[in-house]
Amino acid sequence: MIDLLGLILVSFFITSFLLVPFIDLLFYLRRRYKRLNKGDGTDQATPIHNQLLKGKDIDTPIGGGLLLIPLVIILSIGFLYFTRYQLTLEMYALYATLLLFGFIGSLDDFRKLFVSFSGKYSGIRTRYILLFQLVFAALISLFLHYHVGLNNIFIPVIGNVLLGWWYIPLSVFVIVAFANAFNISDGLDGLSTGLLMICLFAFLVLASSVFDNNLASFTGIWIGVLIAYLYFNVYPARVYLGDAGSFAFGATLAVIGLLTGKILGLAVIGGVYVIIISSSLLQISSKKLLGKKLFPVAPIHMLLKYIGWEEPKIVIRLWLAGIIFAIFGLWLALLSR
Repeated sequence: MIDLLGLILVSFFITSFLLVPFIDLLFYLRRRYKRLNKGDGTDQATPIHNQLLKGKDIDTPIGGGLLLIPLVIILSIGFLYFTRYQLTLEMYALYATLLLFGFIGSLDDFRKLFVSFSGKYSGIRTRYILLFQLVFAALISLFLHYHVGLNNIFIPVIGNVLLGWWYIPLSVFVIVAFANAFNISDGLDGLSTGLLMICLFAFLVLASSVFDNNLASFTGIWIGVLIAYLYFNVYPARVYLGDAGSFAFGATLAVIGLLTGKILGLAVIGGVYVIIISSSLLQISSKKLLGKKLFPVAPIHMLLKYIGWEEPKIVIRLWLAGIIFAIFGLWLALLSR
């Protein structure tokens, strides 16, 4: 436990030291390009979203994930190198997830750095992003099944259930779902990162309880990095994570859940993410099947803002809900240990 607390502090201080010049660089790139080109990347098909998010992205740079992803990987590998712990297959799966899903988001993030927009960003088509996600999630799932040897899920009271090769499509679904849930939740200042920290603290306890030191150290380093980032991301945000960070972090959270074997526990611990993506799916399904919206706007945090809730109030209350979900999910995961 002493090592874990030290890791959180070290990763926090290193990230804090690097974030300030990195954010200044993002601001410089944003201002320099805007003087040369007044491009507009606003999605005109989402007028309500644009109104609710008006002004948030005009001057605040996007791309925090471009720094945080390599930081988590480098600090984690550095810790393993200078300690007795080994670089295991599980760690390779985590690093690959961060890099592959970070690559998907970076394609849009590099464009956002140089485009002036206010509201919901219109970037790479969703179908292409989803295709990349499915391919990369399939590769990771195949690695988890055939090389790491995962083929089961833990169900409270019942115990471990062997799935065989059915584990692969389930794993793909979980990874893609959480990657997109995190990305959708990244609409209000501090919301997605705060929820992620809450989930990671739960998995830190879970990994420590089964003496999975590699997973615990990775999670501890990630928490320290996020604490430093959240300082600059809370309302009013000075920097945004961007698609690289949101896709990578959501998918990696899912892989952590898969590595612990607690897929149902992941769904409960990340319960707020599940609610957020479910509200978006219900909205999309209603428009496709019924030809009309189920809600004035989705996902749920944007609906709360639409009906008049202040942004900090929405974020804090969803954090509180996330804490309750994390405690409940952790209790279920440890119930029959």
